[in-house]
Amino acid sequence: MNYSSSLLSVLASVLALILASCANKSVTLGSDGKPIDTKGKPVNPFEPGTYDHFKAEPDYPKTMKIWKNDQLMSSTNADNSRIVISLPMQRGFLMKGDEVVIDYPVSSGVPSRPTPPGNYKILEKIVDKASNSYGRVFDAEGNQVGGETPKDVPEGGKFVGAPMPYWMRMTWDGVGHHIGPIPRSRRAASHACIRGPRAVMPIIYGKVKVGTQVSVEE
Repeated sequence: MNYSSSLLSVLASVLALILASCANKSVTLGSDGKPIDTKGKPVNPFEPGTYDHFKAEPDYPKTMKIWKNDQLMSSTNADNSRIVISLPMQRGFLMKGDEVVIDYPVSSGVPSRPTPPGNYKILEKIVDKASNSYGRVFDAEGNQVGGETPKDVPEGGKFVGAPMPYWMRMTWDGVGHHIGPIPRSRRAASHACIRGPRAVMPIIYGKVKVGTQVSVEE
């Protein structure tokens, strides 16, 4: 084998490797223009662990998962943070400037008691808060009875407000952001407040202050 044929052989091998590599990295697009695998299932094109990857997951609109930017977490504080609530997505976002620090599920008000969209500021912070308007009603013997407001309390009975830990008041007529149950169906279920998960609300609470901006988007 002479030098030319040897060089051609090496080049052919290199070219074959390049073509094989390209073939392995090729992406097939579905009818909607999004990448799919050989079985036609959606493929997440972003690097695992990134926020783009989290949002591109097929179950993102209904997920109960929480995403955190650990790099931004330590530099986010009460002086540079803000909260954004998306009513259509039923998601909350702790923000530092325009960057998402935490993306978490929420549950806002039901249609009969909707969470009002708009721009607010945190008016009050209380770690151990109970509702003055909704809760459980007991009779004089201590048995729980029907009703859920102080007006429903029978003579001699009492009202026990629903717990709202890590309360962050947004309006003086009772709308706030706090720990509360979030339906797996990812729907609005509160009496106008914005419920957040127990795993993340203490963190949110610690990163904001009275005066922090809260934007509720519809």
